[in-house]
Amino acid sequence: MAAVFARADFPWWIAGGYAIELAVGRELRPHSYLDVLVLRRDQMLVPDLLAGWDLYVADPPGQGELRPWRPGEVLQSPLHDIWCRRTPVAPWSIQIMLDEAEGTQWVSRRHSAIRLPIGRLGRTSETGIPYLAPEVQLFYKAKATREKDEADFEAVLPLLDAPARAWLAGAIKVIAASHPWLRRLQPVIRT
Repeated sequence: MAAVFARADFPWWIAGGYAIELAVGRELRPHSYLDVLVLRRDQMLVPDLLAGWDLYVADPPGQGELRPWRPGEVLQSPLHDIWCRRTPVAPWSIQIMLDEAEGTQWVSRRHSAIRLPIGRLGRTSETGIPYLAPEVQLFYKAKATREKDEADFEAVLPLLDAPARAWLAGAIKVIAASHPWLRRLQPVIRT
């Protein structure tokens, strides 16, 4: 999929569990599909990139309902998930998530106070694959943690530097002031 998206003339980032694995440099578990983050303002470039693919929108979000993404349809908030498969009978292989941006700032779709410069939103793997910064991916995983999210947190936590930990803690406090990860994100004080 990285080869498909390498043709894109817009920013994109591998997200979800694969982003965590790119950050830690090893596989943590099997995956059934690939998450890719795209800025909402670039959404109309996706159908050209995935020409011939079967593209569906999760509508309403979080309810499990999928409907075809109509040609030329601009998806407005709260619609943010596009499910993609190569043919109508193939399994879903990509979930594209649309996130907001204002100028050079990424704006979380969960809360507009949570922001980052777009240039800090992601990292690049040794093989040149862009992926979501682990602190941003953990922020999304913090909403309703599952066992795999806890495992991802444990795998990435030692790799987060002080600024990344501070950003993640600040972002989580906005959406869940008593989240259990907050205690673990406190800066390490060395004597």
